[in-house]
Amino acid sequence: MNLENGDIQIFTGNSNKALVAKICESLGVKQGDCVVNKFSDGEIQIDINETVRGKDVYIIQSTSNPVNDNLMEVLILVDALKRASAGRINVVMPYYGYARQDRKTKAREPITSKLVADLLEVAGAQRIVTMDLHAGQIQGYFNVPVDHLTAIPYLSEYFKDIVNEDPGNFVVVSPDLGGVTRARKFANRLNLPIAIIEKRRPKPNVSEVMNIIGDIDGKNCILIDDIIDTAGTICKAAEALRKNGAKKVYGCASHGVLSGEAFNRLENSIMEKFVISNTIEVPEEKLGKVLEVVNVAPIFASAIRRINGNKSVSEMFD
Repeated sequence: MNLENGDIQIFTGNSNKALVAKICESLGVKQGDCVVNKFSDGEIQIDINETVRGKDVYIIQSTSNPVNDNLMEVLILVDALKRASAGRINVVMPYYGYARQDRKTKAREPITSKLVADLLEVAGAQRIVTMDLHAGQIQGYFNVPVDHLTAIPYLSEYFKDIVNEDPGNFVVVSPDLGGVTRARKFANRLNLPIAIIEKRRPKPNVSEVMNIIGDIDGKNCILIDDIIDTAGTICKAAEALRKNGAKKVYGCASHGVLSGEAFNRLENSIMEKFVISNTIEVPEEKLGKVLEVVNVAPIFASAIRRINGNKSVSEMFD
């Protein structure tokens, strides 16, 4: 490995150790010796048991549930590494928590995704690597470089064989107007047309399907979203597609937040398969006949290798 910016060191908190192990394996490096625990009062305690002076350090941590604990672990790790004279401090955040609070939609509402960006910068993060932000403009909340990766190549690869079983009879569906660009990128990789579900959301985590734009009658549909949380919206979208003439319905998303009744809803839904990436760890026992996971560790390993070698990250998507 060509190390332009010093030795690569990988550290993590407690959010997704399985993904970090896969990234380290892809890179061929050993995970840094770091223990993240809690004091008796709940405060986070960190012990870094090796030198980091002058090293190119990467903290890999998704800020998934418990969001606030995982976020504080990142901030404290950054602070500790800065005070230990690390050469460069890069925060790799496969899933960026608070991303859905990216703008004001009513009076006196915070823009929490901007607050998280400020906290990371003030702590000492010098670069951010993340995947499929809920809103691309969040990259502009930072005053340090941001490398924005995507799980679309891995999700689309999963569906290649399925699409080839019935070529010419599949359509990619965006569950809302805001996801059209994502659906188009996914569809282009499979040479498929797209359709759009127009809906309104009367209150958080509740959606009402209004209209389907595009031809889905007699077609197999693949729904694609960036985040699946309670799974209520995506399951209702699948039902609406079936009622409007779709044959089989599949689904996928980059990030499986999967809170509340999400697992039960997916397993009892009409969808044949629902595929997520491993940016957020899903316990093995939660995987069933519907839910499946694809591994995105290689793209993070490749990005880290390129950042360390001062090479273009965007070339990975050309």
